[in-house]
Formats: sequence, C-alpha cells, structure tokens
Amino acid sequence: MRWFSSVVVLLSMITSAEAALTPVSNFGPNPGALDMFEYAPDDLPAGSPLVVVLHGCTQQASGMVPAGWNTLADKYKFAVIYAQQRSANQNLSCFSWYSAGDIGRDMGEAQSIIEMVDNAIATRHVDPKRVYVTGLSAGAAMTAVMLAAYPDRFRAGSIMAGLPYKCASSVSDTSGCQNPRTPQQWGDLVRGAFPSFTGPYPRVQIWHGSTDAVVPTANSTELVKQWTDVWGIDQTADATDMISNTTRTQYTASGKVVVELDLVGGMGHAIAYGADPMGYIGRVLQRSEDLLDASRGGVLRSPRQQ
Repeated sequence: MRWFSSVVVLLSMITSAEAALTPVSNFGPNPGALDMFEYAPDDLPAGSPLVVVLHGCTQQASGMVPAGWNTLADKYKFAVIYAQQRSANQNLSCFSWYSAGDIGRDMGEAQSIIEMVDNAIATRHVDPKRVYVTGLSAGAAMTAVMLAAYPDRFRAGSIMAGLPYKCASSVSDTSGCQNPRTPQQWGDLVRGAFPSFTGPYPRVQIWHGSTDAVVPTANSTELVKQWTDVWGIDQTADATDMISNTTRTQYTASGKVVVELDLVGGMGHAIAYGADPMGYIGRVLQRSEDLLDASRGGVLRSPRQQ
C-alpha cells in the first residue's frame, strides 16, 4: 500500500510538474538541436543562481522535475533550466555524451546547453558566476561533459549514476568506461577539453547506488580518480562518514571539499530523493531506464533482466 500511495503521489507530481515547465524557443544558436524548458519562481531576484538539469535516456525534461528542483527553486530562489534531447538525434533520447561532435567546447549539444545558460542570464538576470549543472545517467555523463568543456561557466556539478568524461567514443564502447585507468589518464581527458584553462575547476559531487545494475558502480571510482586529478590532489579521502545508509567520501583542496562521492547503499539506478533510500522517484526512474540490450554495449541493462 505504501508503494502504491507513493506512485500515486509521484504521478500527481509529474502532472503538475509538466504544467510548471515553460518551453523556450529560439533561445540562441542550437547546433545540437536540443529543446529548452525553464522554471523560475515568480519573485526571482536578479543575481540568483541557476541550475541546469539533464535527464536520462528514454526520459523527457519533465521526468526530472519530481526530483524536487522546482520546489527547491521556490524555497531557495533560483532558476532551473531543463535541457531535452530529441529522439531524432538519438533513438533512446540519450544526450550524446560520447559523440566527438557534441562533447567539445563550442560544439553540438554542449554548445546548445551553454546557449540555454546564456539565455537565462539575459532574460532571468541570474548570476553567471553561480551556475550549476546536474544530471542522471546519460544526463550525468553529459554533466561531466559540461564541467570538462566549460569549467569557466559552472561553479559546481552533481553527477548522478554517471560516467567519466570522454570514457567512450561510441555507444558500443560504453562497457569500457568503468575499466580502470590512472588518475592522470582520466585527468588529461578533462584538461584536453579546454587546454588554455588555468582553473580553478568546478567542484564535483558524485552520487551512485551501490546496487546499480544499469551503470556499474565502478564508474563512480573512476570519476573520483578523474576529478581529484584535475584538482591536483591525491585519491586518499580526507573524510569519510555515514549518513543513514550512504557512505560519504570527501576530498579537499586548500581546506575545501572539491570532490565528493556519495555511495547510497541498496539503491539501484535512481536519484536519491527524500527519506526513503530508494526514493519514490527512484522506483519509477529505475523502470523508465529500461533500456538496454546488447546493442548498447552491455553497460546499461534493463533492471527487469537482472
């Protein structure tokens, strides 16, 4: 009964969330052929922060709203951009986090997302120095793309069940993303995205479920290697603690946490949301990510096939 009630609540949230999103057409050059949606509180002050939210495969922008971004925007006064992939670009509506033409600076989908940011700066008068990005699954992999290609445009990012930047050049190569590489090898991929950048890089928070059968949890370890190396620090944790069933591991530079891994015990391929470790969004997102067959390289599988 509790599960049924949660699903009813979630469906009602999705209905209201869809109504709350405003499509933005002609937001600027759009080489990646993406769609833009936004949410902003009615009383949003000038100079407020901006959060960019990127969905997973088989989802639309509205599928990320029940994670609570609009509610948080109302409470803390920030604007939200939801970028949306088109199935004409990618048949499963995944962001093209692996495509050379979409993950470089001023190219393809990455440039389209930055154009959305610039539109929000111009129309919502948000603070260009307080722009953040987050995503789930393929959207998390695209979050890593944005942090690597545009470290000068984002203050921080949250990668939820994602993959290291430039770990594959095609979908069929995805199974190799969790294969261990040295921190420097991973870090060089990020530094190569914007060679003239002198830092500091954005802070990075990594979330992953310990039982994720869609994107293997090993990817979170490789992400830690990548971003600690980018920050010029070692991979020895400076602090580790437990928050409920989540192991939080922190890595610091000059006394500030710059990379954090939150490994949620018992959670699959989902967003950690609310007090329930699975989250009532988690249950639905696990099933909506019912992707993947051998053509996807074996990394992303349907949870029902496990």
